[in-house]
Amino acid sequence: MAEISAKLVQELRQKTGAGMMDCKKALKENDGDIEKAGEWLRQKGIAKADKGAGRITAEGLVDSYIQPKGQVGVLIEVNCQTDFVARNDAFKALVQNLAKQAATVDSVESMLTQPYIEDSSVTVDQFIKQIITQLGENMQVRRYVKFSLAEGVHGVVDSYIHTGGRVGVLVELKCESETVVGREEFQTLARNMAMQIAACPNVEYVKVDDIPAEVAEKEKSIEMGRDDLGNKPENIKEKIVLGRIEKRLKEMTLVDQPYIRDQSITVEDLIKQAQTQLGEKIEVLRFVRFILGEGIEKQESNFADEVAAQIGTK
Repeated sequence: MAEISAKLVQELRQKTGAGMMDCKKALKENDGDIEKAGEWLRQKGIAKADKGAGRITAEGLVDSYIQPKGQVGVLIEVNCQTDFVARNDAFKALVQNLAKQAATVDSVESMLTQPYIEDSSVTVDQFIKQIITQLGENMQVRRYVKFSLAEGVHGVVDSYIHTGGRVGVLVELKCESETVVGREEFQTLARNMAMQIAACPNVEYVKVDDIPAEVAEKEKSIEMGRDDLGNKPENIKEKIVLGRIEKRLKEMTLVDQPYIRDQSITVEDLIKQAQTQLGEKIEVLRFVRFILGEGIEKQESNFADEVAAQIGTK
């Protein structure tokens, strides 16, 4: 039997609008042949034959869930086809509940097989199908990330959702004692870190030391090839590139950014101020940022072409 990859399942989902588990079963039944799997789904009444079932889901919401005490946090993206449905209360409630449910699982696939958190008589996948029928649009759980504090680590997970669910951030901070975890100043710092990350779309790492060597080397290669360095001696070129690389790498790191609420200090300065105030070391361990629909190729429709195709003139 052919290996059924997650990418193949995702492709079949986009083509048919069927649920993940149904798509995986269809591919297994048809030895990985995506066309036959699509036909199988239609025969079972799971996928629609109309064009709407395969429409790309590039709208939707990014949302988060933080467990009480901030030990576990989830950031999730659920997609639909239009912004109109994304603003629907039923869709919003679905996304909020899925974020909460994701805190208990390790993958989207396993979550879809669980009893739905608000109605244990159906699975998550079955409930999503009900909402699809109710709202008339294809939708899917695209991705989620879960942060859980490691055993024995003191700290907090926090989140920030920006622009009505189009940008979301999950961040994890570490301190040295449970006493500081409960301090309002520490909680505020965590929230400010999440807001900072949301406001800095080019930031990918916490600090320069976190940047992989291959990334730094790639940036160096780009800078060394700049036209304005062509006629300069090699030793001068190296010095110029070194300065540019240092600047570029800092642009990619959280702690080197100007603090959004006070541009006169950096994020690193802000953390140091909090350390002085709270009396112990504080560290940002990791973060993730979701931008709604990033990486999804949106279909561009041409109304005239669609009409021509339907009447057979094109």
